[in-house]
Amino acid sequence: MNVSIVPALKALIPAALVVAVVLLGLVVGFWANAAFYPGTSPEQPIAFSHKIHAGENEIPCMYCHTQARRSISAGVPSVSKCMGCHNEVATQRPQIRKLKNYWENKEPIPWIKVHDLPDFVHFTHKRHIAAGIECQTCHGPVETMDQIRLTDAAPMEMGLCLNCHKQKEVANGLDCWTCHK
Repeated sequence: MNVSIVPALKALIPAALVVAVVLLGLVVGFWANAAFYPGTSPEQPIAFSHKIHAGENEIPCMYCHTQARRSISAGVPSVSKCMGCHNEVATQRPQIRKLKNYWENKEPIPWIKVHDLPDFVHFTHKRHIAAGIECQTCHGPVETMDQIRLTDAAPMEMGLCLNCHKQKEVANGLDCWTCHK
């Protein structure tokens, strides 16, 4: 009597192909994500260090991000705000020379936005600053970061907002229309 396992193995071929295609898809997906959507830390036109400014020099967030107390957006500092210090401080460093070129050419620094919420989310920095929410609650410990990375920040997802609003007992915080327009 001859017993063969070939028929049993032939039945497994479709399942093996599905597994192979899924694994290949995952590998290609991870590669494409890393190659085309580096996302966590875009290369900025000037290598600005929050660690030096907010950390070592203890410059408050609101000094540079002045729009945060009165606007939806925190904004980025103007070149003139930067040059207020860097006309005198560290003037020979290559990054400061880049800054000075923007100043002399009367051009804004073309910063690349790191924290970008979907268009359907309505978030107001002004309300959160007025409520005494620390920037680090959402943005992570920026005073320790040479480069702002999303991986160091709290996940900017609806659950983070809902949990915070529940903990702070915000009266209208759970109304969908408060945050979604």
